[in-house]
Amino acid sequence: MGLLQKLLDLLGLGGKKVNVLVVGLDNSGKTTTIERLKPRSKQSVEVAPTVGFNVDEFQRGGLKFTAFDMSGAGRYRVLWEQYYQEAQAVVFVIDSADKLRLVVAKDELDNMLGHPQLGRGVPLLLLANKRDLPTALSPVEIAQALRLEDIRQRPWQIVPSNALTGDGLDRGIEWLAGKLLQR
Repeated sequence: MGLLQKLLDLLGLGGKKVNVLVVGLDNSGKTTTIERLKPRSKQSVEVAPTVGFNVDEFQRGGLKFTAFDMSGAGRYRVLWEQYYQEAQAVVFVIDSADKLRLVVAKDELDNMLGHPQLGRGVPLLLLANKRDLPTALSPVEIAQALRLEDIRQRPWQIVPSNALTGDGLDRGIEWLAGKLLQR
């Protein structure tokens, strides 16, 4: 971090810090999404599957995001709840071309949203990733499959995305930043 940034932080002008929980099934594109949100100079060339969790930072919309990138492998999903209480927002990444596991994604989403440690008003951004694949479902189809219309206790938004190219990511994070700044 540069001297100017440290000075701005000390003066309280460096941007509000927020904790964001990034979850989704394995191979949905969570880590690639976070890499794409970081400044180019800090992006990794190769992305490996997350084991356990990773912590990364990026800035958008006047906010400093600390992203907790949680593994989506079945045996690690129980770790998600350890971070619910500190989460000020949730990004749920969905592989929109993986129709077979959409039911599993719905179950994990329902479990998370029903957990008492996750604040009721915590905004939820759903990234319908891999939209470039020919078998990708539309955001409307995914919203229907996940029954997103039933979510009434928190603001939510579903955005089509492609983590490899960055398409849709800024739009989604800008929406999330707006909701966080309203709180």
